[in-house]
Amino acid sequence: MTDRQTDRQTDRQTDRQTDRQTDRQTDRQTDRQTDRQTDRQTDRQTDRQTDRQTDRQTDRQTDRQTDRQTDRQTDRQTDRQTDRQTDRKTDRQTE
Repeated sequence: MTDRQTDRQTDRQTDRQTDRQTDRQTDRQTDRQTDRQTDRQTDRQTDRQTDRQTDRQTDRQTDRQTDRQTDRQTDRQTDRQTDRQTDRKTDRQTE
């Protein structure tokens, strides 16, 4: 082999090796980016779901509490009215 041929062969090998390295680096970079994007997207989705669940729970609790309070108030009013009526009847009967 002549020096030129040897040089060409060496150049080709070096080029191939460089190409492979570049390809690997590019692949890794792409993989990292894709992984990051996927992670972000998954995190966002999870956050949204968690927020929705929390909102629903809070709404239910608030609704229940409001219902209980309303029920208590209504019961008190009804009890008072009934007591008043009973008192009036009793008062009339004793007169």
